[in-house]
Amino acid sequence: MSAVTDPWETLARTAASDPPLRRLFEAEPDRVHRLTFEACGLALDLSKQPWSAESFARALDLVRACGLEAAREALFAGEAVNASEGRAVLHMALRDPGARDWRAGDQAVAGSVRSELDRMLHFAGAVRNEGVIRAVVHIGIGGSDLGPRLVWEALAPAVPRIELRFAANVDPSEITAALAGLDPARTLVIVVSKTFTTQETLFNARAARAWLATAPGAETRLAAVTAAPGAAADFGVAADRIFPFAEWVGGRFSLWSAVGLSCAIGLGPETFADLLAGAATMDSHFLSAPPEESLPVVLALAHVLNRDILGRPARAVVPYARRLRLLPAFLQQLEMESNGKRVGRDGQPVDRPTAGVVFGEPGTNGQHAFFQALHQGTDVIPLDILAVRKPVEGDPAAHLALLANAIAQAEALMAGRTEAEALAAAGGDPVLAAQKAFPGDRPSGFLLMERLDAPALGALLALFEHKVFVEGVLWGLNSFDQWGVELGKVLAARILPELEGGALAPHDASTAALIARLRGE
Repeated sequence: MSAVTDPWETLARTAASDPPLRRLFEAEPDRVHRLTFEACGLALDLSKQPWSAESFARALDLVRACGLEAAREALFAGEAVNASEGRAVLHMALRDPGARDWRAGDQAVAGSVRSELDRMLHFAGAVRNEGVIRAVVHIGIGGSDLGPRLVWEALAPAVPRIELRFAANVDPSEITAALAGLDPARTLVIVVSKTFTTQETLFNARAARAWLATAPGAETRLAAVTAAPGAAADFGVAADRIFPFAEWVGGRFSLWSAVGLSCAIGLGPETFADLLAGAATMDSHFLSAPPEESLPVVLALAHVLNRDILGRPARAVVPYARRLRLLPAFLQQLEMESNGKRVGRDGQPVDRPTAGVVFGEPGTNGQHAFFQALHQGTDVIPLDILAVRKPVEGDPAAHLALLANAIAQAEALMAGRTEAEALAAAGGDPVLAAQKAFPGDRPSGFLLMERLDAPALGALLALFEHKVFVEGVLWGLNSFDQWGVELGKVLAARILPELEGGALAPHDASTAALIARLRGE
């Protein structure tokens, strides 16, 4: 393909000639209507993103050129789109097993998915109905932790019938805090590990198992969620307390499987089913909507425009909802682990930037932290704002103040404050005016949820999952492996015996010195 017809180059040329956002709103009176997208209870306003009507059209050309439709069909058909591990990727089947004849390659999986889901939800209901368990301690890390933790914080009742606690970090303070004040006779421990070999999870699981043993009947209060049921049995988990999931369930996409068992117990099986149903509506939308109306596609294009065309390596995510405070961390893992790669599906280095840095805090907290850099810093950092129209609880007036702040930040970033306006605000002092001026023209997206309930949360998380997939296709990546996680884990397993006093292996001078210092040598 020549440079003249390369859609990336065409988009770059078009975007380079686009005027600032203020002028785009003047030049395109239909801009808000044209760049607001709605589906599955979500409204996404991308009118404050730095694209003209022409640039948006050229961005859609990228989708057509990269073969997204065929890639999407392969994903939903259960082809081995995770080519490096030879696996299908079918987390969509977990959300609606009856939607189609789900297959991983030649193997039918819909029946087993339905059976496992029914068994998990039945167990969750039984635990709630028996009334013995008062707390669940969920032990996992990464994808086995962040998804359930986010869902629980987002949807937990103010006074839960069953309390959920989480332990992920191998730091012993974490499991100590998770167990503190609980009664081992009335606590269910759920160990979540795909392979049942993850170091952090096993350290915490052993500590919890020993703690459970201080009360009779400990074996009935230990459960496991894993793709390696034999290893869970060897650990001492009873067969009727082991909940398997398939190898094709990737960690950061595993919430929808039995990995969500703790949430099904804490929130109730009906609420968990609603979460799945909400995600399934986004799956249907992604599968059927044309690119120019697809929320995952247009959101991906906005992020790619900023990352690749405009050279902006970071993005802030700010939910104006305290209950969604873990969303930035969830997206950090989802995006940076999925697409933080320098080599494509073909094994060759990619020729453009891939996943950028994702960070954030809930609003309005972030306004009193990093927003200074967003408004007046030397780097342009795009912002995703999420807000909820209807308050979950508390003072409606405070909720309106929260929404006012969310809207105001997006307006301030886009419009800025001119030097003339700043001079007036500074009483004519030019030095102070320079400090009070805002450059503006700083992009944001605004995603509004009607309410924060299980269906809307499911749709929201599925939106970002599919967005990441679209970006991976655009960049030519396999979004479903994570080899970058492995090397440090391998080296840590080698270093641990050395810290315990074992024989020393060859290391670089810095590493050797650190080991010697910790050994007291």
